[in-house]
Amino acid sequence: MSLLLLLLLLSLFSGVSAEVPLTRTHVTSVPGFNGALPSRLETGFVRQKFFAIMFYLTMTRYVTVDEENGAELFYYFFESEGDPGSDPVLLWLTGGDRCSVLSALFFEIGQQPNSKQAPLSPKSVRSCGPLKLVIEPYNGSLPRLHYHPYSWTKVASILFVDSPVGAGFSFSRDPKGYDVGDVSASLQLVKFLSNWFGGHPEYLTNPFYVGGDSYAGKIVPFIAQKISEDIEAGVRPTLNLKGYVVGNPTTGERIDYESKVPYLHGVGIISDQLYELLNEVSKPHILYKKCIYMSLIPKFESMDRKILKEELGILKHRPPRPSIQCVSYSNYLSYFWANDNVTREYLGIKKGSVDEWIRCHDNDLPYTKDIKSSIQYHHNVTLNGYRALVYR
Repeated sequence: MSLLLLLLLLSLFSGVSAEVPLTRTHVTSVPGFNGALPSRLETGFVRQKFFAIMFYLTMTRYVTVDEENGAELFYYFFESEGDPGSDPVLLWLTGGDRCSVLSALFFEIGQQPNSKQAPLSPKSVRSCGPLKLVIEPYNGSLPRLHYHPYSWTKVASILFVDSPVGAGFSFSRDPKGYDVGDVSASLQLVKFLSNWFGGHPEYLTNPFYVGGDSYAGKIVPFIAQKISEDIEAGVRPTLNLKGYVVGNPTTGERIDYESKVPYLHGVGIISDQLYELLNEVSKPHILYKKCIYMSLIPKFESMDRKILKEELGILKHRPPRPSIQCVSYSNYLSYFWANDNVTREYLGIKKGSVDEWIRCHDNDLPYTKDIKSSIQYHHNVTLNGYRALVYR
């Protein structure tokens, strides 16, 4: 008699629910990508329950972090292409406001060779994750993906999480679940990690790092401190925390914005000429020229008008169409890839959870910035002997 049938019979006679061990949701291929994925991809695990009398099956696909409001975080887990049994495991978060971690997967993690040439060719591929979007004029079909050989997944397993609740494909059944902040969202991520590693005990001995960029860089050291405190307190499962990494991080301090270039100019490190030049480049990518993210509607040819009409029919929050020469054109393509019904089916997106995938929310969901400064957490964690990497 199978374990599944045995549990079912037990539940029928006992009148209580019976849980089946976790079943992981493996994705063997994704739309737009030709061929096998570079490594194993997991987008959630399933917990199955059988109930007596009612006799039905329920499945929880994401990781629940707020039972009261039904808030669940969606994730993408790419196993290392090297030695997943011993390679580090990295939690990676992206910034905001409430940007989807799909941005990190497609655009951020890894090295980008010949980045100076990236804006010059419409056929070039501009992104930095294990998968990246092929930059080509959008024609109404599903955008294509291409393998990125310089991803960090070459040497580490990466857990990309849509956080806070409301980012990407993460959602809450009760609207109250979207009302989070720096502290509560960080604690939800600590709970997420406890649940995730509880379902993946084979990774507990792997070196573990917390990472993030931009605004996520503000909460990464806070999360690292909470994990280190749990380790000291003997909380199970015990993560093998080694340190954290933050890129272009926000700290909450006044010096975060607008002070870098004026300071360097004021103390004579950069010349007047360079100072004027730096004011004309893109802040996120100083090697690129500033791009207009939303331009006036041009006079389209007949085909362009047809494509635009199709795009507006698909999405309620239509993304601006930048020039294909802009770095942001890949962001534009991501909307059509993530909102395609076939993509959602392959990733196992729960129907009715997220009506429309939006790369970044613009203050349309409540969020409290209640970590005024992350400097104390940087100080505490590094004093406890954990390694830290801060880069720009």
